[in-house]
Amino acid sequence: DVQLQASGGGLVQTGDSLRLSCAASGLTFTSYTVGWFRQVPGKEQEWVSCSGVTDEYAYVRDSVKGRFTISKDGAKNTVYLQMNSLQPEDTAVYYCAVDNDPYACATPDYWGQGTQVTVSS
Repeated sequence: DVQLQASGGGLVQTGDSLRLSCAASGLTFTSYTVGWFRQVPGKEQEWVSCSGVTDEYAYVRDSVKGRFTISKDGAKNTVYLQMNSLQPEDTAVYYCAVDNDPYACATPDYWGQGTQVTVSS
């Protein structure tokens, strides 16, 4: 079975940084599009950033450009999200996810239980 679990969230103040991590089992990250989506209670989920099989097929949400950076370690089968200059509007549950399409992140096909990020002012 595919297992994905996000970790590294927490309660921080405006301007702080966090690094989220996700190690996968049951699949190899390099064969799929992998990334992160977030969800706020009462609102629809939204992709934050994802990475396809090559750099050409990468996506970063406009609201986090210049602040968040996604990276992958193929040897460790792990994906990361470095989040800098955090703002209150970044508060959400962040989920590590996989899309079977190697060239785009649309509807997630696999995801874990997520990690809470709360940013206070």
